[in-house]
Amino acid sequence: MLEFASETIAMLMLAAFVAGFIDSIAGGGGLIAIPALLLTGMSPVHALGTNKLQALFGSGSATLAYASKGHVNVRKQLPSAIVAAIGSAIGALAATVVPADILEAALPVVLIAIALFFAFKPRMNDIDRARRMTPFLFGLTVVPILGFYDGIFGPGTGSFYMLAFVTLAGYGVLKATAHTKMLNFATNIGAVIVFALAGAVYLKIGLLMGVAQFIGARLGASLAIKIGARLIKPLLVIICVALAVKLLSDPANPLRAALGW
Repeated sequence: MLEFASETIAMLMLAAFVAGFIDSIAGGGGLIAIPALLLTGMSPVHALGTNKLQALFGSGSATLAYASKGHVNVRKQLPSAIVAAIGSAIGALAATVVPADILEAALPVVLIAIALFFAFKPRMNDIDRARRMTPFLFGLTVVPILGFYDGIFGPGTGSFYMLAFVTLAGYGVLKATAHTKMLNFATNIGAVIVFALAGAVYLKIGLLMGVAQFIGARLGASLAIKIGARLIKPLLVIICVALAVKLLSDPANPLRAALGW
């Protein structure tokens, strides 16, 4: 069991605050929180488990902020949230037996594609559009698939949910962000349960970081509500590109070997 100095805890809480602020607007909080946890000497699985616990507070805080302003109906979206949580729990269980090489190679390419879509797609604003999929079908297919992905791998889940809500459900950018945070909250619950049962969560650190995440996410969500797509869209593009670069910077990423880097 690792021992954490007060300076280390303060650093982790600061990282959680910043992660919560960014994640509540455009996702990608794990870009900040997971490296910070790994720097303490945690094993990767404990870093992932503890990150899911602290992220639970951030996504919950953002969901409350968006719901209080009427951007997401929690009761109406509860069935989708339950499905997302179940998908995430199954994904977390599968993470121990499914090789992640294919996901690691494909993810940077997909994230860059999402960044390009949001950067150059015209008329990306907070106005809802015609949906291409019924809410029932969306909840039966897209929600559990992305929930499973969040449990088995994780990076970019918020971006994928955002893309799905905008392109398939016809939501405006702000509404898509609000619904994404609620489903992120659900997938975090599913994954945390599995990681906790496996003993892969540092409870004290996760709770302390969770307090900072809650505050940061509340501030970020409030800012997103005030500014809307003019803030969310560029930040989402930046987060997608940053996550792709981070993944490609890992010498072990299979795509680097395939490209001869």
